[in-house]
Amino acid sequence: MSHRLISLLSTVWRVVRLGVLFVLLVVFFSHAVVKHAAEGKILTDPRDLPADSVILLLGTSRYTRSGAPNQFFHHRIQAVAKAYETGKVLAIVASGDNSSVGYNEPLSMYNALREAGVASSVIVLDYAGLRTLDSVWRMQQVFGQERFVIVSQPFHVERALFIAAHRGVDAIGLAAEDATGVLHVYVRLREYLARVQAVLDVYLFRTEPGKPKGSFPIEFSPFFDVESAS
Repeated sequence: MSHRLISLLSTVWRVVRLGVLFVLLVVFFSHAVVKHAAEGKILTDPRDLPADSVILLLGTSRYTRSGAPNQFFHHRIQAVAKAYETGKVLAIVASGDNSSVGYNEPLSMYNALREAGVASSVIVLDYAGLRTLDSVWRMQQVFGQERFVIVSQPFHVERALFIAAHRGVDAIGLAAEDATGVLHVYVRLREYLARVQAVLDVYLFRTEPGKPKGSFPIEFSPFFDVESAS
């Protein structure tokens, strides 16, 4: 092997190592920033919720790709149902993806909440919560809420609270139970990349969702059944 080839391989190896180190530093930094933004803001007991809470329920699919019930979905619904039972909840905004025919996260959440005993009159559907950033942004800009409770798994709530803090929203989180098994591991690994994306959206790209056609402030009396915003 020639000296020139050895030198080239050595240079490539150094570049690769520096690249890997840079990626790891970005991931670590993003994780730390998100964790810090959510510190002390996540409740685990719905009885600790403030009175007249407005809940943002972050969407996910009801079933996994294999057709099995999605633990993340089930636990989020249970967390909101328990919060509702405390009598401290004024409204629940079920925000999720309805960007394609046959896939409707908000409606799935609505049906599951009704099955769990939540009154239809307190449920508001947001069909344009394509990403966590969209859901948080729309709570403020479309539904007129500057203070609300975000419900999802702890790792997801942390990222949502980071986004909310950047927008000047006074939000807290209510943690739903985590999933177990392979699905949990996969989603947690994906979350590290999602945190990098969130930090880039906030600090570098300054990403904004599409502007809404109008605003739909939540009115607390009376509610309309299955209220929606486009």
